Amino acid sequence: MVGEYIGHTAMKTKEMLKKAMGGILFVDEAYTLAQGGEKDFGKEAIATLVKAMEDYRDNLVVILAGYSLEMQRFLTSNPGLRSRFPIQIDFGDYDSEELFQIALQIYNQRDYELSNRGRWKLREILNQFTKNHHPHSGNARYVRNLVEKSIRLQALRIVDKEPITRRDLITVEDWDLPDPASIR
Repeated sequence: MVGEYIGHTAMKTKEMLKKAMGGILFVDEAYTLAQGGEKDFGKEAIATLVKAMEDYRDNLVVILAGYSLEMQRFLTSNPGLRSRFPIQIDFGDYDSEELFQIALQIYNQRDYELSNRGRWKLREILNQFTKNHHPHSGNARYVRNLVEKSIRLQALRIVDKEPITRRDLITVEDWDLPDPASIR
């Protein structure tokens, strides 16, 4: 939505709004539009968005998403913004059991299985994560990154194994799970 020069942002934002007419415009990490300085083009995008939301209120739904605290600041960045979003929904982080189920689903979708010890270690990692994580650590994104790294580590472990079985190819062991501090 943000352009490279003065006037370009309004044009780009209007193009996005035109594509969304009769439907939904979803802006993820919307707060980044208000993070620049006084000469930042994000404010131009916000002003264009606010005007369009009023002009086309019967033909356009706008959904903004982002971290709670940053979104609260964002909604104060333009006088007309907060009143245009009377419905605000706060989605809490997944708990450790939900994260565990997400991880199992990702492994399953990629045709991998966790050994029993792997399951136990994964639960421990996720329990620690939910107790100690930073609010912007991504929650389910953390799980996806953990699973992907464990699959890479599993591949490195079995690359020279001979003979190799199907079970070797699909099983992620506890030692394949990475050090939690190495996950971003």
